[in-house]
Formats: sequence, structure tokens, C-alpha cells
Amino acid sequence: MSTAPMAPRHIDEDAALRALIESTASETGEPFFRELVKGLAAALDTNGAWITKYDKPTTTLQTVAFWFSDGWIENMAYDVTGSPCEEVVEEKRMVHIPDRIFDLYPGPPPPGFPRGEVSYLGVPLLDLDRTVMGHLAVIDVRPMPEQKRLYAVFEVFATRAAAEMRRLRLEADLRERQERLSRMIGSAMDAIVELDRNLDVAMMNEAGERLFGCTAASMLGRHVGDLLGDTATLTLSDLTGELERRKGGERFVWIPGGFTVAPARGDAFPAEATLSTFEHNGQTCFALILRSVNERIVAERRIASLSAQADYLREEIAADHGFDEVIGRSKSLLESLRNVSQVATTDATVLLHGETGTGKELFARAIHERSARHEGPLIKVNCAAIPATLIESEFFGHERGAFTGATQRRQGRFELADGGTILLDEIGELPLELQGKLLRVLQEGEFEPVGGSRTRKVNVRVLAATHRDLEQAVKEGTFREDLYYRLNVFPLRLPPLRERGSDVVLIAENLIEKLARQMGRQVIPLSEDDIVALRGYRWPGNVRELRNVIERALIVSKDGRLHLRRALPAGDPADNAGSASSDAAAAAAADRAPPAQAEAVLTEARMREFERRNMLRALESCGWRVGGEGGASDLLGVSASTFKSRMKALAIERPR
Repeated sequence: MSTAPMAPRHIDEDAALRALIESTASETGEPFFRELVKGLAAALDTNGAWITKYDKPTTTLQTVAFWFSDGWIENMAYDVTGSPCEEVVEEKRMVHIPDRIFDLYPGPPPPGFPRGEVSYLGVPLLDLDRTVMGHLAVIDVRPMPEQKRLYAVFEVFATRAAAEMRRLRLEADLRERQERLSRMIGSAMDAIVELDRNLDVAMMNEAGERLFGCTAASMLGRHVGDLLGDTATLTLSDLTGELERRKGGERFVWIPGGFTVAPARGDAFPAEATLSTFEHNGQTCFALILRSVNERIVAERRIASLSAQADYLREEIAADHGFDEVIGRSKSLLESLRNVSQVATTDATVLLHGETGTGKELFARAIHERSARHEGPLIKVNCAAIPATLIESEFFGHERGAFTGATQRRQGRFELADGGTILLDEIGELPLELQGKLLRVLQEGEFEPVGGSRTRKVNVRVLAATHRDLEQAVKEGTFREDLYYRLNVFPLRLPPLRERGSDVVLIAENLIEKLARQMGRQVIPLSEDDIVALRGYRWPGNVRELRNVIERALIVSKDGRLHLRRALPAGDPADNAGSASSDAAAAAAADRAPPAQAEAVLTEARMREFERRNMLRALESCGWRVGGEGGASDLLGVSASTFKSRMKALAIERPR
């Protein structure tokens, strides 16, 4: 073979990207992948290109689309062992064999694999959690020299392929969730009846058939009165009218015990139920979940959990932007997220400005995870939390015997962050005498540990965060001007909560769901008054303060409402003067409202006994299994550790 240098190929990046967009814009699934590999082979001027799915337990690649020499190779699977594909999927990196591939991998090719190729380029297709979903590669019967343009175009195609493969995975997961939800409704112990606007039966599960002594097919299209009887149907009709009149807010009502059902077949029985309304194909529908008051059923909670998971997956498919922990859609927040996307792929130093509680650490993590350093560590240092006498050792480490108590060598945070990212939180609190040494690390990438004489080199990207005005600190002489300009390469301002409009409501709803689940309480939706209170308060502590207020409101909630206004600090600052008058009007309206029906007050002893009996029923229903899906803790919607703690407190022991 000739040893002459391989000539680079002419690759038109713009034309390749246009072709990729045009050929795949209207395609999904297998047609998408076929257009992609065909376009990739054309863009890189190679004989073939293919995309596969990877099965790690069997180390097998299954082709999804394989284009070679103007034709398709259909449905081929092969073991990656001993091939360049093995390095791609096992080491999760791009592999390029410019020439003489069979000198490096002399084993026989897989059955059906094309012959005569001499060069190869492959890359793994990774999920968001870095697991290997598959592999994208090109082969050619000619040498394929190293070329930056070739790599750049190849990476663009790989990114599109990975995104589509992730989307298909999410769709499959969503279908599975929906099937599980359907099976859950069918197997639930509560009777679930779907009604149209005229209260005619549209669907009934098996528990409903058992409860009412009839088949679902025989009830379809018939009025719900045939199931409930006249009195209960009148109550239900009043409640459906009330739900339809509500503008936003709660879309469900609780029907407590005393709701007497008199089915056409069978004896009358007291029941409790929930009634909710929803839209389907533009039509108002109702869901009635009914149970006997003598049975404590928790299937509804599991159904709600599966529904929430299905909704989450739909949102993931609709907007796979990757900022998983950042909630909101305000203009100011989206501008900050765009800035993160722009700067993340560079190595520029970023200075995060923002009030306390605005999520500076969250944004720093997002920058790191979207950078080329995402496989390296993200090391966080709070400059305000470390005593001034120890901060140099914390940053740069120390040698054994450097000072009293230094009994062994210790690595500093910069050394730990080598190859990754370091976040210097509260950078404005850094002592002046240490700022010069930090500047040296930023400029030269080197430092000496405390008590050491040997210079150490590190490759670290620096992110800094502060709520202070560093420009003012420079004027006051408490912060070095040269360090400020070195840190302020890319300033990124995080908007406070009061500038984010309705984002405060979205974040509050997310916190309510999380905190209620942690506390073992029912999720309580926000009322109109709660939303007004959220929008009117200025939130000087931002999201951190919002979390505290939500937690406090959940703890003291009663009558199924949060009463969020009561949980706000006294004398809460408002965005405008009108908020005080609106609050007064709301309070006056509440005073004029008729009092809610009083419920029986339980003593502490009765409450404990009630809780004990409920936990015993849950344990007995699942064979005394506490954790896992279908376990007692899952039935009650609490963690296994919380359930075990309550068992101990209530002296619940498994029978011998």
C-alpha cells in the first residue's frame, strides 16, 4: 500500500447540514434514521453508513438503518467483540480508523457485513444518563484521513440521531405507562365510572361491576341514576354543575361519608367518593371514584401517581431542553438559559450574579454538565463558610507538617477539580490576601500547597457566584480589580423570583407535590387566593424562601386548603400598593362566606389508633411487605423509612 499522505476530502458543512435538516424534517422513527444514514454517507463521501441499537448484556448491535453502495442492508445483528465498534460502545468515545482496518482487527467480519472496507469512523449514541443507546458509524473502501470538518459534520449527525433515539425511548416509556395506567384502573379496588356531560356512563372498571352488580357493557350510554339511585344522583348533579362553574382552581370535589348509593340491583350502602372534571376531545367529562366507607382503598393514589408520571414523560417529549431542575417559562429565565447554552460549550470563566435563593448553584451545575468537562468533577467551595485561616489550605491543600494538626498531606479543592470545574460560591467574601493567589491559578493554572515548595499545575474551569456588587467592592478596596475583570469574562445574571411573573406559581406547584410526598400528606392544589398571594409577595429570599413558606403552609394546612397567605411573613412586602387593598377585599369576602360544615374532632389517642389500624390494614393487604411497588409504604404514598419509623412509634410488630 502507498505510504503517501492521504488527501483530505472536500466536505461542504453548510450543504451537509441543510441536507440533514431537509431530509429528516418531516420524518420520525425508522424513516428518519434511513434518511439520516443515507445523507451522512453522501455528506462524508463514504461507501456506507449505519445506525444501531446496543444491547449491553449480549454485547450485540442491531441495525436500525444500514446504507451501503446505493442499497440497504436489512435487519443485521452482530457481536461487537473484537471490532472497532466494541471500543466505541464500551469506552463511550469516538473511534477513527483512517486506513488498513483489517490490520488492526484481523478477525472475520460479521455475516452479511460488506467486504473490502479499509476505513471506519464510529461514535456512541448516549442517553442523558450517559448509558449507551446505540452507535453511528461510516465505512469506506478508501482511506479516510483525519479532518476537523469530517468530525464536525459527523458529530452533528450523531447528535440528531441520539436525540431521535431518546425521543423514541421516551415514547415507548410513555406507552408503557399508559398501558399500566389502563391496567391499574381495570384492577383497582375502587369503582371508577367515567360520565359524559349528560351523566351517561362512558366507562366503568371491574370494581364498579362488582360494586353495582352489573356489567360495564350493559351500562354504557345509560344514565348514572341507574347506578346511584335518585338521592345520590341529585347530589352528583349539583356537584357537576358546581365544577363546571368554577373558573380555574380546583377541578375536583370530595364527597364524604353519608353519600348513600341505592343501585338498581343490590342493597343500598353508604359511600364516599371523589368527583373530578376533565376535557376530552373538546367535551366536558366527569370521573367518579366510589368506595364503601367500610373499606380503606388506596388505588386512587397509585392511579394519580401513574398519571403524573405519564404527564411528565409527555412534557419530556415535548421539550427535551435538558434543564431538568429549572422550572419556569418567563422571558427573563429563558434568556438566562439561552446564555447558559451559549457559554457552556466554551471554557470561559463565568460570574453568576443573583440574589440569595435564585439558584446560582443549579445554573453552575447546568453549565458544567453541558460542557466538554462534564465527565470530570464539579467541585463546590463556599468562600463565606470557611474560616479565613483555613481557606488557603481548603483551596490549595497542604503538606504534612505544614501547620499544627497537619498530620498528613491533603489535596485542595483546585487539585480535586483538575480536568473539571470548580464553583467558587460567595466569591465576594474571599479574603483580600488570598485573592492574588486565586488570580495566579486563573491566569497560570498553577499553585503551591501550604507548606510545599513544588508548583502544581491544574486544568480547571472556574465558575464564580455572588450576590454582592463586586464593582462597588472594587471601589471600596475590598476586592482586587484585576481579579474582578478575570472573573467577569461572561457575566450571567439570574433574575429574582419577583421578575419572573407566573413562574412563582409553577415552582410552588412543583414544591407542593415534592414536599407533600416527603411529608406523607395529600397534595393540595393552589386556590385562587393562594395564587394572588404568591404573585403579590416580593420574595426577598427567592426560591429558598418560597420553599420554606410552602413547607410551613403544608404543616398547618386544614380543611383541604393551604391558606398560603397565612404562611407568609407578617407585613409582607408587595409589588404595588394595590395588593394591600386586594388582600383586604379577599379577607372580607372570606369573612362573608358561609362557614364550612364542622367535622368531628379526634383526640390524640383516637388519631393514633386510627393511624395504627390504617397501617395494619395496609400491611395485611400486602402480606406484611413494607417496601417496593405494592408494599405497604407504597400503598400509603410514603417512603419505606417513614413507614418503618411510624411502625416503631405505634408499636406495630409482625405476628409470629
